[in-house]
Amino acid sequence: MTKRLESKYKVNRRLGVNLWGRPKSPITKRDYPPGQHGQRRRKPSDYGVQLMAKQKLKAYYGNVGEKQFHHYYEEAVRRRGDTSETLVELLERRLDAAVYRMKFAITPFAARQFVSHNHVLVNGKRVNIPSYQLHDGDTVEVREKSKQLAVLLDAAQSAEREVPEYLEVDHRAMKGRFLRAPKAGDVPYPVQMEPYMVVEFYSR
Repeated sequence: MTKRLESKYKVNRRLGVNLWGRPKSPITKRDYPPGQHGQRRRKPSDYGVQLMAKQKLKAYYGNVGEKQFHHYYEEAVRRRGDTSETLVELLERRLDAAVYRMKFAITPFAARQFVSHNHVLVNGKRVNIPSYQLHDGDTVEVREKSKQLAVLLDAAQSAEREVPEYLEVDHRAMKGRFLRAPKAGDVPYPVQMEPYMVVEFYSR
């Protein structure tokens, strides 16, 4: 079950962006933060800008917990290469992120629930851990008993977004493959993400 107990679309108004690019987002009608003081805009500090960048990235992936998100940052620092690029790679290697990207679920929240409810196989084995890290070449498929679920069919037929090039998907077989690690520029975020600011936030 998702950790976000309140309406997940409130985060769109709080951050001032349509985070998942969905037409039903309330920000299309009210482009100011929620609450009685929402229409009072103040210029954020440098810390506030970095914090907002972190909140956007965390929320986009289904509101990843702070402890786990910080672990991704520490792992990205430990590895060679650009830390911000590696951070995005680790997030995109999450099983629930791949399920969402492959259009087996309509939102990252639905993808997390889909994985948790034992609907997904990785390399032929059932995996119900949304944060499971995929490797290049791993196959992700929907269990045979789950292939006719209405939520799955609706997501696969949705025209809201396309499957990125670092994945391949056969929606008839409900099966896909994680081809390679994406660069930050390969990831089809509906809004501008600034992972380098997340790195700056944690490295203060």
